Amino acid sequence: MTLYAADKLIAQARVLAAEYRRTMGKPLPGISNEIAEYDAIKLLQLEPKPTGEGGYDAVDSKRGDKLIQIKSRTIFDESKSGQRIGQLKLDKDWDSVVLVLMDEDYEPYEIYEAERDDIIEYVGKSSSNRAKRGAMSVARFKIIGRLAWTRENGFEPEVWDNQAD
Repeated sequence: MTLYAADKLIAQARVLAAEYRRTMGKPLPGISNEIAEYDAIKLLQLEPKPTGEGGYDAVDSKRGDKLIQIKSRTIFDESKSGQRIGQLKLDKDWDSVVLVLMDEDYEPYEIYEAERDDIIEYVGKSSSNRAKRGAMSVARFKIIGRLAWTRENGFEPEVWDNQAD
C-alpha cells in the first residue's frame, strides 16, 4: 500500500468515525486507536513496529531505537473531567508512551510523551488500584509527560529532539 493510499484511507476513517458518532451517539469502537497510531507515526516521524512484536507500537530510530507505546483519546467535550486513556501495558517492553489527543473530527491537536520510568514511579506511589493496573487519566498523563507536538506548532523542539541526523 502506498503512502497516498494510507493517507486517503485514514482521511475516510476520520470522516466515517465522526459521522458514526454524530449519528449513533457513541464512538465507533477501535477506530481512534488506529487513527492515532497512524498519526503518531507520521507526525513524530516514527517507524511502525515489526509485525508480530508486542507491547509497543512504533520505534524511534532517531532516538536510539526507542520503543513507543501509542495511546489515544478523542475529546468530544473538553468541559468533562475524568477523561481516561486505555490501560498501559506495564508488563511489556517499551520505553515511552505517546498520547495522541484528537478532536471530535478525529483530527490530532496535541501529542504528549511520558517516559516509562516516570509512569512506573507514578504507579508505584499511587494508592489507586486503577493506576496499579496501568489505567490513568488524561490530566495525570499530561502532568507526568511533556508536550511533544501541537497542531499549531508541530514538533515542540525542546522536547522532541529526533530531528538530528
